[in-house]
Amino acid sequence: MSKIIQVGMADYKLATAPDKLITAGLGSCIGICLYDKAIKLGSLTHIMLPSSSQAKNTSNEAKFADTGIKLAIREMEKKGAIPARLLAKIAGGAQMFKFSGESDIMKIGERNSIAVKENLEVHRIKLLSSDTGGNYGRTIIFDLETGDLLVKTIGHGERVI
Repeated sequence: MSKIIQVGMADYKLATAPDKLITAGLGSCIGICLYDKAIKLGSLTHIMLPSSSQAKNTSNEAKFADTGIKLAIREMEKKGAIPARLLAKIAGGAQMFKFSGESDIMKIGERNSIAVKENLEVHRIKLLSSDTGGNYGRTIIFDLETGDLLVKTIGHGERVI
């Protein structure tokens, strides 16, 4: 019997098939799914911010793209995953609000998306697919049996990536 495991904001969870990982409320946040197909082990990290470098409180590693990816890799390795086999799928990174001016500081979704992709590259993890950007929220369900990521949106349908 498979379980559906809820991942909160600034949170991460690990699971194996046939379980599924779900996170809701991805606006500017990004859901990072890492998967080791050989052992059907996956993780879902719901990051809020691109980098821990300017944060005053960095105790929650899952909150940031840089530390969240490291955390997921480290914990997956403890369960038998091999970093060279890890594959990634991501969703989120929307621009939920309009801001006047040209400042990139308020473009959190875009900055999150860039940071996640850069950090995946640093760790040599291949990004298989992504559903990022836009101005709408997402709920994602990561199926650890197949590696499929179901992306549900309001007003923009759903698709599997």
